[in-house]
Amino acid sequence: MVVVLQGLRPSYPLYTVQKLLKISLLVAFISVNNSQWTNYSAYSYFQIVAMCDLVMVLFFYIIHIFRVYRMLTCVSWPLAEFLHYLIGTILLLIASIVAASKSYNVTGLVAGATFGFLATILCVLSIWSSYKVSCITQSTSKYHAYCLPECFPQ
Repeated sequence: MVVVLQGLRPSYPLYTVQKLLKISLLVAFISVNNSQWTNYSAYSYFQIVAMCDLVMVLFFYIIHIFRVYRMLTCVSWPLAEFLHYLIGTILLLIASIVAASKSYNVTGLVAGATFGFLATILCVLSIWSSYKVSCITQSTSKYHAYCLPECFPQ
C-alpha cells in the first residue's frame, strides 16, 4: 500500500485559514509577551513554539509564492509541509495547554492561551483542507508501473 500526499494546491478558503493562523499566532505571542508572567519556563516555551510556527508558516508561504518547489525537486514539499503542520499543531497544543494551566487568571496570559488554541484549530483545518491522503494498493508485478499525474505538478 502506498500513501500519497497531495498538497500545494491552495484554494481560496485555505488562504483565509492561513491568514487567520498567522494573525492568531502573532496575537498569542504579543499577548503573552506583554503580560506579567507567573511561570517563566511555561511562557518562554509558548513564545518559542508560537514564533517558530509563525516563521515556518511564512517560510512555506514564501516557497509557494515564488514557486521554489518547482526548482528544488529533491525535496518532497507536500510531505515537508504536512510534517511541519503536524508537528507544529502538536507542539502548539501542548504549549497552549501548559500556558492555560499556568495563567492564574492573568488576562493577557489567558488571551495568549486562547489564541494558541485557536491557532491549533486553524492548523488542523489547514491540514484537513490542503491535503488529500489517498491509499493506493501497489501491484506486486515488477513490470506493472503506474503514474499519478496529479501528484507531480508541471
